[in-house]
Amino acid sequence: MTRIKALLSWSSGKDAAWALYVLRQSPDVEVVGLLTTTNEAFDRVAMHGVREVLLEAQAEAVGLPLWKVPLPWPCTNEAYEGRMAAVCNEARAQGIEAMAFGDLFLEDVRDYRIQKLAGTGLRPLFPIWNPDTAGLARDMVAAGLRATLVCVDPKVLPAAFAGRDFDAALLAELAPDVDPCGERGEFHTFAWAGPMFRQPLAFQRGEVVERDGFVFADLVPA
Repeated sequence: MTRIKALLSWSSGKDAAWALYVLRQSPDVEVVGLLTTTNEAFDRVAMHGVREVLLEAQAEAVGLPLWKVPLPWPCTNEAYEGRMAAVCNEARAQGIEAMAFGDLFLEDVRDYRIQKLAGTGLRPLFPIWNPDTAGLARDMVAAGLRATLVCVDPKVLPAAFAGRDFDAALLAELAPDVDPCGERGEFHTFAWAGPMFRQPLAFQRGEVVERDGFVFADLVPA
């Protein structure tokens, strides 16, 4: 059976890493690249704020080419969709047939992705959709996935969580109204070790800063 070729939307976080792990166990899909939007003004991953050099180290550690989509800052929705459309066209030209996402349960996000891929020739895939996120978080940790919280929404989670590891101790401290996988934006992570990586990534924790209403923990290559 011929496997379909897919790009994986790669945020640099644990959910994308877990989606890669799941997809690599599928007989139907071959992940051929990681697609990441970056902030071209700051050389960092959009939303998560991870340095591009660490993003590149992730791609090397999982053994996949990185497809960067540089976005202006600030970025309008029109600019975002235009650059993503160009990438979709390039993907189809290279024989890629699908785009995979690590979304968990946000229906509006899923619907948006399906809508924007309609007519591109790329099939949307959601390999880890609709899990019990508490169970999923425990499974990630048990499987050896290691990640660090790089962005925290201080309105729902104490700022002191920024820079902490995503582990059993952290999960035990989360309030009942905080999703254990941070799917509602409570926190974002940087994945740095686990069964999807050939080797752990080396980095140091830098300063913690508050910007645009969020708390960011800067990670610096070791």
